[in-house]
Order: sequence, then structure tokens, then C-alpha cells
Amino acid sequence: MKTLGIAAVVALLIGAAPAYAANVEVQMLNKGDDGAMVFEPALIEIAPGDTVTFVATDKGHNAESIKEMMPEGAETFKGAMGKDVAFTFTQQGVYGIKCAPHLGMGMVAAVVVGEPANLDAAKTVTLPGKAKDRMATALNAVAQ
Repeated sequence: MKTLGIAAVVALLIGAAPAYAANVEVQMLNKGDDGAMVFEPALIEIAPGDTVTFVATDKGHNAESIKEMMPEGAETFKGAMGKDVAFTFTQQGVYGIKCAPHLGMGMVAAVVVGEPANLDAAKTVTLPGKAKDRMATALNAVAQ
């Protein structure tokens, strides 16, 4: 009986252990594998409650939401220039991310949280310059 009691307590404790959210780092770079002015990686797939930290590896960059590329009702964020910014994504869907001064040069990323329910709508958003092609590449790589 004692063994069964201890085993039951251990099973309860293991089952009651908190789930830990992930923290994913994304580099903001002047030059990366995909050329100049990039987020690496450019496609981030996470679970609701996970955090993405955009790391200002090179100065002169920021990370902020693309308001037109977000799930309905989702919270926006805007990081300061040259500073790391961490954001916890709680609502499922596709989020567009940009570096404001380098948007036209293609400095964009996509964060997919859980199910990409607004993927089709995100694909219709018009972006300038290289951002259009880089975002299309990221969104076309999203598993549905």
C-alpha cells in the first residue's frame, strides 16, 4: 500500500508540473544568410504563450508589428531602435513583423502562433519593395 501511495503522489506531482513557455531568439541583422537587412530566422512557429525575443545584433534596427498582418484582436508591439524587444504571443494566428527603417529593403518576419487561422488574409497584405517577396517566401513555408 505504501508503494502505491508514493507512486500515486509522484504521478500527481509530475502531472501537476507547470508547462514552461518557450523563448525563441530572432536576430536583427545588417547581413545574414538571405542577404542584407534580415531577421534570422524569418519564419518563427511557436505555441500560444511563447515569447520571441528580437535581438538587436546590429544597431539601427527595431522590431514591431505590422498592424495589417495580425490576428483579429491581437495586441501590437513596437520595439525601440537598437534595443532588444521581447513579446509574448498569446493569440493564435499569423503576425507580420517589420524593422521600420528597413521595411522597403525587405526586413520582415512572420510569427505563426499555433494554428495560422488568418494566413490567407496575411498573404493579401501589400508590402513595399523586397518586403513583399521575403514575406511571401515566409508565408508560403507555413504548414497548414
